[in-house]
Amino acid sequence: MTGTLTHYALAAGLLALTATSPALAQSKVKTSAGKQKVATSPTGGSGLSRADLDTSVPPCENFYQYANGGWLKKNPIPAAETSWGTGAELAQRNRALVHRILDNAAANHSAHPGSNLQKVGDFYGSAMDTAAIEAAGLQYLQPHLARIAAVQDLAGMQRLLADPKTHVGNSWYGYGVGPDAKQSDVYAVYAEQNGLTLPDRDYYLKDDPRSKAIRAAYQAYLVNTFKLLGDSPATAAQNAATVQRLETRLAQASRTAVALRDPQKNYNKLTVAQAHQDYPNLNLPLVLQQNGLGAAQTIVVGQPEFFKEVNAMLGTEPLADQKTYLRWHLVTRATPALPQAFGAEAFRFAQTLTGARQQEPRWRRSLAATDASLGEAFGQLYVDEAFSPAAKVRAKQLVENLRQAYAERIRATDWMSPETKAQALKKLTAIAVKIGYPDQWKDYSTLNISRESYLNNLFAASEFSDKDNYRHFGKPIDRTEWGMTPPTVNAYYNPLYNEIVFPAGILQPPFFDPRADDAVNYGATAVVIGHEITHGFDDQGRQYDAQGNLHDWWTKEDNEKFNAKAAVVGKQYDAFTPLDSVHINGKLTMGENLADIGGLTIAYQAFQKTQQAKEGKLIDGFTPNQRFFLAFALRFRRNQRAEDIRKQIQTDPHSPSQYRVLGALMNMPEFYEAFGCKDGNKMVRSAADRSRIW
Repeated sequence: MTGTLTHYALAAGLLALTATSPALAQSKVKTSAGKQKVATSPTGGSGLSRADLDTSVPPCENFYQYANGGWLKKNPIPAAETSWGTGAELAQRNRALVHRILDNAAANHSAHPGSNLQKVGDFYGSAMDTAAIEAAGLQYLQPHLARIAAVQDLAGMQRLLADPKTHVGNSWYGYGVGPDAKQSDVYAVYAEQNGLTLPDRDYYLKDDPRSKAIRAAYQAYLVNTFKLLGDSPATAAQNAATVQRLETRLAQASRTAVALRDPQKNYNKLTVAQAHQDYPNLNLPLVLQQNGLGAAQTIVVGQPEFFKEVNAMLGTEPLADQKTYLRWHLVTRATPALPQAFGAEAFRFAQTLTGARQQEPRWRRSLAATDASLGEAFGQLYVDEAFSPAAKVRAKQLVENLRQAYAERIRATDWMSPETKAQALKKLTAIAVKIGYPDQWKDYSTLNISRESYLNNLFAASEFSDKDNYRHFGKPIDRTEWGMTPPTVNAYYNPLYNEIVFPAGILQPPFFDPRADDAVNYGATAVVIGHEITHGFDDQGRQYDAQGNLHDWWTKEDNEKFNAKAAVVGKQYDAFTPLDSVHINGKLTMGENLADIGGLTIAYQAFQKTQQAKEGKLIDGFTPNQRFFLAFALRFRRNQRAEDIRKQIQTDPHSPSQYRVLGALMNMPEFYEAFGCKDGNKMVRSAADRSRIW
């Protein structure tokens, strides 16, 4: 599960922020990355297939391999993928349905002008029209490049960066509107670090062979792309070096992924006048005014030291170098809509970064872009076909069962004071639940889309998204909005709204099936629900109160006890080594690890109340409790390329799939009992080495 706007990581998700930096999301949304597969049982119905197990491995030695080894062996990673698992299978099935919807929309040339059908069809149709894209070349990009070239001084640069139609405004940093983290009933303007092309600051700064190889590949990508823009080889090499140098300077000023997980330290509210005084070269009043935010009196600056550096760079870096940097960021945004040679260069670099063997087919890339730009328009068609009323009712029932079990766990804790328990229960009761799709669909009436130019459509959709975000400022909080589209195979917790959200895409067979037995649905789907609820009480989410305010509602003693228990979990995951000497970062993955353990614990307790758990009847030779734990393990099964694992460990707050299973189960004595594990088995930890907060 992924997790606050940045994990709290939806990145440009829940707050629809202009930035794609980890920080804008990290302070605000939590999501779900784990997905589960339930195979069809030989006896019929939805069940667990013995063929997917590897019974040569004892369950108490490596339960992940025991539960998934047969499936992992039979399911190699497709060439166009960096990993392959249950979530990918479910996403593939969802894509097949959405692909058909989009093909039909693109083939419909008689849709009513201005209708969602017309916009979806024309957007996807223009994305798929590679002949028109090749013929246009740089025609539609040229006016934007010309505006960068025309800048003559700092004042001109400020005007360029403030203009929302230039599509370079968030190259140096990101900004957007979202609920004020310390006053959640009003909107605030946020500004946070951004401006890097590589996934994380450390890619620019580390000197290990892998990092150096990635930077060399990035340099080649830069050079070749500048050549495609018309630069001579010598000029392209010089410009590539300029971009690397400026981004490295930004990286040096950027906070680490771990530091971005501290919502208190990433909340620094200034008056706009003070921010203008501190960072005059950014001309923030002009930026706000040009984007319809001129009424803002304050701004939340995530990382003041970063903005100090950007301010210095705009004042001292040669103007030509700044324009080269903006030129690069403009073309990377436009790459999907440029001739194929640009995309080929981007993919060549991606191969070094992720290990992908083959580029995704055009239709998949176009589908993803349509989903990002118009997801709620065609999402209505998707839910009509893919999400039954029965599934929604069953999912809601599971949520309430989990909420009840969570309340029981909170009341039963022996380390938390009555005062803090009362606040925790208040927050639990207040958690809002969204299932399937929005009750109020997004209005795309002001977005103009045509078949003329895919690039123009991409930029129009980007402007629409920004305006849709900025329009909230000064208005009542809109809690109807969703941070994910209906077909998405994921889920999230948003601490600013204190809500958990489950799109229709993740509530599909075989991941979730109203007809499946309770052991399977509780071990898979209920664990996801418990995971998202636990994000409200993990190391980040617990800092927000029932109303979504960044407010300390813990006693000093309870806070210390929580941190001590969390530190044990951090130490556990620090010890996991997925690749040679590459260790999981227990601090970066803390929130997700706590949510995995908490979600599993709560789901198990809720399952014990079911008739199936009470009766204890065997199915396919497994007890109900064993089936529960098998279903939990199956939702995480995934083959993954080594390059992708390295990237995940460096940038992702989720542990690699195998260790999400092993780590959580090693803290579950109920698992030991279900499979007869004993002291000395690898899956068994001593009481002193286990940690379970809830």
